[in-house]
Amino acid sequence: MRIVFANSAWVSAAERLILRGGGWQSVRLRVRYGLIFHPAAGPVLIDTGYTPEALLGERRGRMLRLYSALLKPQLNVDEQVLPVLRRFGLSLDDIRAVVVTHFHADHISGLSLFRNARFIASDAAWARVKARSSRQNLRHGVFTELFPADFDARLDGISAKPRVAAHGDTPGGADLFGDGSVIAVDLPGHADGQFGLLFNGLDRPLLYAVDVQWLLSALIEKRTPGFPATLIAEDAAAIEPTSAMLRRFLAAGGEVMLCHDPAPTPYDLAPEAA
Repeated sequence: MRIVFANSAWVSAAERLILRGGGWQSVRLRVRYGLIFHPAAGPVLIDTGYTPEALLGERRGRMLRLYSALLKPQLNVDEQVLPVLRRFGLSLDDIRAVVVTHFHADHISGLSLFRNARFIASDAAWARVKARSSRQNLRHGVFTELFPADFDARLDGISAKPRVAAHGDTPGGADLFGDGSVIAVDLPGHADGQFGLLFNGLDRPLLYAVDVQWLLSALIEKRTPGFPATLIAEDAAAIEPTSAMLRRFLAAGGEVMLCHDPAPTPYDLAPEAA
């Protein structure tokens, strides 16, 4: 099974906002999404990253327009979903499943592009989205206009997936494809229903830990940012226990990858030759 990650956009933030004790210098963060080539499920997308639909689309509400104006993401045109799929000889319609790790805009903004895909996501978190008002969802960082109208009908909830037990310092979770190759690991703290993906079939187990932290150094060095970063966390008290679990996984020989850390990884898509 092959795994690659692309960078949909860059977002700049002051280091002290994302790393406790950091300086005022700007850090240029990636906004990753992934592509799994699974032997049975075929090509599967992990989130969508930022797309023009979220940043420039006509369907955006006033608050989503304000969100993009404040964060000012810079789209990476070469690594948007469509050109990346073309690099592998794929089209949007070839993607039959999109794993949605959580419902923030930089992870779901391109869902409407995928007309034939089922959405593997937290059905418990989705039930809460449906139960809340639009204003309440905004307080949770959820912009409902980014969901396809038939998201509910195409939802493949992780609660129905078989569970794999934790083994030592390797966490357990929901077995997404029934073969133990990709496990959805609960990662509370940053967002309602956030889960990461544990890839067991690699030489070194990889846990894609999404947005547990913005920087790998914040995780490894126990430099979780405090106020005001904690204001946007779903459950700020859960961030450190989740981070501690990831540090144990690292100490046991695993590898952790984050959505926004700027450092390149072996799984990041190589630039196309000129």
